[in-house]
Amino acid sequence: MPELAEVEWYRKQWNAGIGNKIVDVRMHPRNRVFRGTNMRKLQENLAGEKLRRSAARGKRMLFEFSGDNWLGLHLGMTGKIHIAVANFRPDKHDHLVLYQRERALVFTDSRQFGRVRFHYGRHQPGWWTSDVPEIISPEFDQKFVDQFLDRHRKAPIKAVVLMQNGFSGIGNWMADEILWRARIHPATRAGEMTARKREKLFRETKLVVRESLRTLGKDYSDPPRTWLIHQKWKPDGICPRHRTPLRRATIGGRTTAWCPRCQR
Repeated sequence: MPELAEVEWYRKQWNAGIGNKIVDVRMHPRNRVFRGTNMRKLQENLAGEKLRRSAARGKRMLFEFSGDNWLGLHLGMTGKIHIAVANFRPDKHDHLVLYQRERALVFTDSRQFGRVRFHYGRHQPGWWTSDVPEIISPEFDQKFVDQFLDRHRKAPIKAVVLMQNGFSGIGNWMADEILWRARIHPATRAGEMTARKREKLFRETKLVVRESLRTLGKDYSDPPRTWLIHQKWKPDGICPRHRTPLRRATIGGRTTAWCPRCQR
């Protein structure tokens, strides 16, 4: 599933279309990615309008068009957006195509866990606004993290770091990376973490997000070779620090990798 950094990279794929008009809109109307969306209004309103700007928040994207039109995308597990040639012919998994004279803006999702949303109005849609601070913002601070951990004291920390109402945009690989860097076992209960462990969790969360945006989020390049991500999915994966074989289990409903030496 695309996480915060991947979502940022995908958001920028439609940048080539900024300032240009939408001349046609094509959709597969029966597909579940449009659940709850007024597709007729989406099609009628976007035709003839210009793409103005975009933003990413956690695992979501928002595209603003002229005429007070807003398009929201969530990539789900397999969603992607990309640029295609102007005479692009959609396949069955290309659920939304916004045609411009020079190109086509395409949203594709083979498993349809993603979502397309539309809003017409002067202000950003209510489903976009959130009280959850972005991790790179000053509002995501040690106090916020401590309060969030206190509300989920009985849950394993791996599950807590995956909660989008606290750690916005963090998914499975980033959660494992953060906990490995902080030397915290993923099954540790949030309420059992010392102040020192909480400080490490906060610090490493900021670092992993910042560095992921600098690499993956910028040009889809790899994070540093010393990171766990490069070993996490290998059957014989080892800890980058001292080559100890990694262990795996399902924690918080997700496949989790950790180093038994670093994360006791």
